This record gives sequence, structure tokens and C-alpha cells, in this order.
Amino acid sequence: MKSALIQTRVEPDLKTEVEKILQEIGISTSEAITIFLNRVRMERGIPFELKIPNAITLEAMNDIDEDRVEKFKSARKMFDSMMDDAESS
Repeated sequence: MKSALIQTRVEPDLKTEVEKILQEIGISTSEAITIFLNRVRMERGIPFELKIPNAITLEAMNDIDEDRVEKFKSARKMFDSMMDDAESS
């Protein structure tokens, strides 16, 4: 029987966006939190890696945020571009 209560405060936009995603998946926020807690228990820790991004990763993240990245319509076009870059260097 479920009777323990967990309360937390999050940004309203985060809550709304996550609820929409979870609704598309077909689970409630409560079910998602239960899944997370079960994974923590199973793995005896956070079920994903937590790291402080290094300078290269931070630069890449900023490039994405500021739309300074090349975009491709397909994986094939991306790989072709990579091959062209490799051949020209």
C-alpha cells in the first residue's frame, strides 16, 4: 500500500513541460518519480552519470544555445560533411 508522501518545489515551466512529455509516454508524474526511486534503489545511486562539464563540453553547449552549429537533414548528410572535412584536412 502506497502511503508515503514526497513533496518538492520545482519551476512551474519545468513541471508543465515534463507533465506533457510524461503524458505522451503514458505515465503520471508520480509513476515517473516511483520509477526513478526504484532505479536509485537498484543501482544504489543516481541512475545516470553526474559530471561537471569540462571547457570543451561547455563551449559545445554554448554553441548549441547560440545556434552556432551546423544542422543536417539526415545522418547521411552529416557523415558526408564529416568525410569532406576529413578529406580536406
